[in-house]
Amino acid sequence: MEKINNLTMDQQNELLGILEVRFNNNMNRHPKLEWAKVLEKISKDAAILLTLFNMEETGGQPDLIKLTNVTDQYFFVDCSPESPEGRRNLCYDREALDKRKKNKPQSSVMDVAEEIGIELLTESQYRALQKFGEFDVKTSSWVKTPDTVRKLGGATFCDRRYDTVFFYHNGADSYYAARGFRGCLAIDLF
Repeated sequence: MEKINNLTMDQQNELLGILEVRFNNNMNRHPKLEWAKVLEKISKDAAILLTLFNMEETGGQPDLIKLTNVTDQYFFVDCSPESPEGRRNLCYDREALDKRKKNKPQSSVMDVAEEIGIELLTESQYRALQKFGEFDVKTSSWVKTPDTVRKLGGATFCDRRYDTVFFYHNGADSYYAARGFRGCLAIDLF
């Protein structure tokens, strides 16, 4: 992923326009929120804008969703119908990448998430996302792996098939053209 450190005014304006259209077209994801309040919060923070730009550029289609019961906390979450195309073909983490001897992918999920500035969705956050639509019906997405599983060489992922969200495991060094990852960025709006 090509890392961009600063956004031009044109990039900022284009990004904010995309986010506003997506926000207004998906009010079921954030009822009772007004775009003006969101815009006021994010337009003043260069780090948030850069992260949202990176999420958008890698195919995430970020939008605001309330993933937890924390009253004022919303998350910009990757809401692309399938796992973001610009974040596929990645093994789980740097350790898995370093251990792989042949056919190494370019990077790892955890490294790319850090570059973008997002946290990998947990299984529960992934399940919460699925309440707002049908995501990953043809792809799958790595999710944050419990330490107990990772210590044994595994990593976890989810997808949606047969109108059901499934939670699976794989070797952390595996990677597939149809598996990427979804992330989120917490935003306090109030």
